[in-house]
Amino acid sequence: MASKVVYSHRDPMLKKRDDFEDMLEERRATSDLRYALRCYTPALYKGLTPCKSSELKNMVLQSDQLLYVINQVSKETGTSTDEIEAEASAILEEMAHRLQLSTVRFFAFALTKVFKTVFRSICVNEEGIQRLQQAIQEHPVVLLPSHRSYMDFLLMSYILYTYDLALPVIAAGMDFMGMKIIGEMLRMSGAFFIRRSFGGDKLYWAVFSEYVKIMLKNGYAPVEFFLEGTRSRTAKSLTPKLGLLNIVLDPFLKGEVFDVSLVPVSISYERILEETLYARELLGVPKPKESTSGLFKARKILSEDYGSIHVYFGQPVSARSLAEGRVNRSQFNLIPRHIPRKPAEEIQDFVNDSAYRLVRAQEENMVLKPWVLLASLLLQNQAAGNKQGMQLEELTDQAVWLRDLSRQFGAFLHWPDNIPPSKVVSCSLSLHQSLVRISEGRVQLTLEQGGRAEPGLPLPAVTPEEELLNRAVIILSCASYRNQALHVFIRPALLASAVHAASVNRKQEIFNTFSFLRNMFSDEFILRPGAEVQDFEEACYLLVKSGALQINQQQVLVTDRGHRTLAFLTSILDPFVQGYQMVCRFLCEEVAEGLTEKLFVPAVRKFITKHLLSGRLKYAEVLSSDLQKNALAALLRLGAVQKVRGRGEQGALKVNTVMVNSLEDTLGGKLPTQKPVVARL
Repeated sequence: MASKVVYSHRDPMLKKRDDFEDMLEERRATSDLRYALRCYTPALYKGLTPCKSSELKNMVLQSDQLLYVINQVSKETGTSTDEIEAEASAILEEMAHRLQLSTVRFFAFALTKVFKTVFRSICVNEEGIQRLQQAIQEHPVVLLPSHRSYMDFLLMSYILYTYDLALPVIAAGMDFMGMKIIGEMLRMSGAFFIRRSFGGDKLYWAVFSEYVKIMLKNGYAPVEFFLEGTRSRTAKSLTPKLGLLNIVLDPFLKGEVFDVSLVPVSISYERILEETLYARELLGVPKPKESTSGLFKARKILSEDYGSIHVYFGQPVSARSLAEGRVNRSQFNLIPRHIPRKPAEEIQDFVNDSAYRLVRAQEENMVLKPWVLLASLLLQNQAAGNKQGMQLEELTDQAVWLRDLSRQFGAFLHWPDNIPPSKVVSCSLSLHQSLVRISEGRVQLTLEQGGRAEPGLPLPAVTPEEELLNRAVIILSCASYRNQALHVFIRPALLASAVHAASVNRKQEIFNTFSFLRNMFSDEFILRPGAEVQDFEEACYLLVKSGALQINQQQVLVTDRGHRTLAFLTSILDPFVQGYQMVCRFLCEEVAEGLTEKLFVPAVRKFITKHLLSGRLKYAEVLSSDLQKNALAALLRLGAVQKVRGRGEQGALKVNTVMVNSLEDTLGGKLPTQKPVVARL
């Protein structure tokens, strides 16, 4: 039986945001069939009646922009316009949704059964729903959910159906279309399917962009897509992809609509359905192909407890207010609107900046559960070499300290204040018993899981490499929960690391080190381009507010009580620092001629495995392919590594060893350092 979640209004962080309601509570008390078949009458954009999908297709095929591109492609290829029109029609047929209420009702019924079995609660901020309802009636709406699970887009449609809101049309990857029966059912519940990449296919891009823009301009339905482009396997926010955001902002920029409402939605899972799958993917195990048979094989999740989900609909963000004072829209009057052109640099910068702001809004409304804090502490304890784990009482004390620090930093933390901390911790550990165990009053990560035997049988023989990979699955799974809180800690952690590395306590030098680290890790975390000073000031404010630092015009001083805070923060960043150092070392010591990006990850994984087995590296999470790719992206961006075009499809990597060595040394703080002056409060 699901336990009812109680929210304390005295919690200072929950008071800042909207209250939540468990939408499963009513579902448990009423008929699922009656719910699925209930009267569904959503309010629509300016009261319009939505057009049929066939009418929508005709509007796309007859649009000025698509006809212009068809003529252009015809001239370039020498193919008749009739043939290209037929190709455009085929693309649209493959892509377009066919929303049918009967299919939506089937999903409503089936998902209710699944959700009531798997989740204790699905909590939604009703004020956010009311804001969204108002926005849908006033302007075209774009829904931008965070993306951590396959469950996300089903959950979004389920919530909107429950609250009698217009169902969204959802951008989905073409791989879902290949799922027999399920693919078509997704199409009939609002999904439209797009290729993962278009290359230079002008016709495909024109059909796709016109399809999305016409749906948006005519208020056919809210358009939903994931700004990050794909699911985050690490639970960190990914660098936003700008293609679809460019498309949905285009009607506003060209004056075809008065405004567009962009609604960031934060979906927080207490336990992620794909936690082990993601960890294995990060270690090089191929991602399973989406298939209907795979879906049925996943039925075993129905016997598991995945805790609660919190879905927070953020404040609708006006495209008009974002653009005010930043974009001169009169430039779009100079040529006919239907002629496609590459966005000017000013527009590209505006869209990129807007994307970062929207992802940051998603992050700030992510609800953190106690396990996020516990995973952070247990990982740091494990990395410190404490094989015996932590005393349960000590873990509880540290979690309470970290809870208070998180709240001071503005975390949206769900920690019930009306329940004793010891019970909050024990309940959280119980939910995640696949990753952690309690033995003789000590809490340990289940790092030997891969070596368990069947009752009565001897332990299977495993190689050191296999044992390391088994341990890494658990560590990466735990790291995915710790990563949920990184947006809270990253700016103070960069400052703490800068204070630790600086040779003197001068504010300017610490800012320079902060800027270096921020620039180095800007592919790893959501750090808005050009906001270095703003982020530094925010970090200073939070560490002064928490009593860890004293800062004047010239100096940054660590207080007596600040050492504990700074030690925790530098430890949070340390796996990333060491990971980037290992990539630098690999590129300087091991790179043979002809190494491509495709070969880079397997080669660096082998190098890191060797260092972990020898004990020269202590963080198994450095095996994450996500971290390795981000490190390479940073080195390419900084010019320390270059791609040299060769005969093959992928260019070889050319390494500037002097620059890479210098970056590794700077990351390691090998410059002369001295401890910062301690302030006496």
